[in-house]
Formats: sequence, C-alpha cells, structure tokens
Amino acid sequence: MNKDIYLAGGCFWGTEALLQAVEGVTETKAGYANGNTEYPTYQQVCTGATGHAETVLVRYDTERTSLNTLLSWYFRSIDPFAVNRQGPDCGTQYRTGVYYTDPADRAEIESVFRLVEKELGKAVAVELMPLSCFYPAEDYHQKYLKKNPAGYCHVPRSLIAEARYRPLRIKDSYPMGDTDSLSPMAKAVLFHGATEPPYSHPEWNSFEEGIYVDAATGEPLFASADKFYSECGWPSFSKPILPEVVSERTDRSHGMIRTEVRSRSGDLHLGHVFDEPAGRRYCINGSALRFIPKDKMEQEGYGDLLSAAK
Repeated sequence: MNKDIYLAGGCFWGTEALLQAVEGVTETKAGYANGNTEYPTYQQVCTGATGHAETVLVRYDTERTSLNTLLSWYFRSIDPFAVNRQGPDCGTQYRTGVYYTDPADRAEIESVFRLVEKELGKAVAVELMPLSCFYPAEDYHQKYLKKNPAGYCHVPRSLIAEARYRPLRIKDSYPMGDTDSLSPMAKAVLFHGATEPPYSHPEWNSFEEGIYVDAATGEPLFASADKFYSECGWPSFSKPILPEVVSERTDRSHGMIRTEVRSRSGDLHLGHVFDEPAGRRYCINGSALRFIPKDKMEQEGYGDLLSAAK
C-alpha cells in the first residue's frame, strides 16, 4: 500500500534527492506547503511573504519501507535546531517541518521526535502539523539534482549515496557470457580498447530508468540515477553503482595520459574517467554496455538493484 508524507528540510533540491534514493519510495515531488497563497511561484515563495515552506511529497510503499525509516533519513539531513534556516539558506521558506495527511501517523511521528530529542538532549525546532495545502513546484525544480548532478545541494552527497546504495547487493564475480553475440564494435571496445565514434551509440543521450551492465559478463556497472547529459557524445556517469565494480589504470596511448576504466569481473575496457570542475565524468562507450530497463530488471535477476535505477 502506498502512503504519503510531506517533509520540509530546507532547499527541496537536496531533500528530494535524498528521499528519492531511499528504498521503498515510489514517488517524490518538490513543492510548497502550508502557506497562505494559492498556486505560488518560486519567486513569490522566495520573498518569504507566502508562508509556504519548500517541501517534498514522499510517496512510499509500506511493504518496502516505513515512516520511521523515512524520518530517520530526514533527521540525518537537517539541523533540527535551526529556525528558518538550513545550510546557507535563510528564510521562512527554508523552515523544517513534517506534515501528515493521515491522523493515524501522528503518534508514530511523535515517537520519532521524542527519540531524536532524547538522543540530542533538547527539543527540536521542527514543525509537526497536518498538511493544509501543497502546490507542486515548477518543472525545473523536479528531480533537480538528477538533471543537474553538479548542482547546489545542502544535503551531503555522501548521505544521498548511502541512502541509494545501502540496500544494493552485487555478486563477487560474473562469468564471461556468449561473446559471439556481441557486435563487432563491442568486441573492439571491450577486448581491444577501441573507442566508438562520438554520438554513434543510441545510449549516449538516452535517460530511461534502468541499469547498465557489462555487455560481456552482465556485471552491473552504472545506473540511470547517476547518468547525465554531456556534449562529449558518449554515455556519461558521475560514478559507478558501487566503487568496486570498476578499476582504473593509467592509459598512455595516443600520446595522451588518461585514466582508463575497466570492468571488474571481465577486466574489459569500458572507457575513461575525467576529473572536471563539476566533478568526475565516467565517459563510457555505449557498445561496452547493455542497458536493462527498470521494468525488466526483476525478471533478469537484478531486482536487488532497483533503488539504483531511480
């Protein structure tokens, strides 16, 4: 069964990214809650005159996670004593709050509040009240950090990564499959270190939800949640699903010094990784990968990785 809870934790970009990553969360939406202005715009909310708080609607599957678990992640992402401020963001729109729609949830929420206050030794400054109204934010705010991986975020990236990857389970090794079915380009890339022409593989600018596995072994390597648009012409990722599934080595070919990326189980060439001002960019040949859509992951044996495909 799906239930909803509304959480205000400062700038909703980071709060949504964190809660979206938690296993069992089926939908999130950034918006404005518990104010006194109908259908406010971001510009209006930023004035502080609307009374709204930047808030995230969190819809979750009660069979896969609990309200207690969501609140545990939420409290780890905020300063629970700050008033009208989180990180460098100040104003009433950045206040913290837990807003519920089911009165039966209040007792559980209060229990979590008491535990937090007992652990920290004083009362928290987090609002707890019924949801009075919620207006979805503009489209560009939705899943903002998924569309802008290097964008501003007051929530530590390490906490978001912990939420996303904590439940992941990947086998220690994956045997080589039937390489006869690979395309000539895939064989050239994987086994001979070739590079496919830029913009030539359809995955370079495809952003469907799912995971990317080694085309030869099936080992999970990258996830759609970490993929971003790059003008380079090859699929680009901010990081692998787990650090251990790839290895790096110095590549001095073609008169350059680069860092090659190879798969763990197959020890096969995938592409290169670059350290750029916005962060790491894993520039990977699409031919070295096989994409598995999210709706087919379970039947192909990758159900444990569903949270990575968000």
